Amino acid sequence: MRVVVDTNVFISAGFKAASVPAVAAQLAVNHGHLLKSVATETELLLVLRRPKIAAVIDPLYMEWIERSLARAESVEVLKPITGCRDPKDDKFLELAVNGSADLVISGDADLLAMNPFQGIPIIAPSLFVKLRLF
Repeated sequence: MRVVVDTNVFISAGFKAASVPAVAAQLAVNHGHLLKSVATETELLLVLRRPKIAAVIDPLYMEWIERSLARAESVEVLKPITGCRDPKDDKFLELAVNGSADLVISGDADLLAMNPFQGIPIIAPSLFVKLRLF
């Protein structure tokens, strides 16, 4: 299963190891085929390195993120997408469409409101964990 994981899921996972977002991120990375684009990877790493966030993120989690991103499939965005009410979230739609994703996992209300987008389900981490799609 080709999966896009929104930055907010990875950030939430980094705050609390046993949280639903953490379980969802682990399932997506360990059992799915994680997709990334330059824009999504850059955003995730920049947010994780913000001083207030970096201060509370376990260094082992950062290592896991870096290993996960290194194994993720890099997708070139050839078809730009505009349409999310928050334009900063368009990068996840672009990644999903250009990467032929099967699923987007997000806790962002702006993305969740677009479910499904061009036939690609957008679901919350809690539903992803509950359904255990792998």
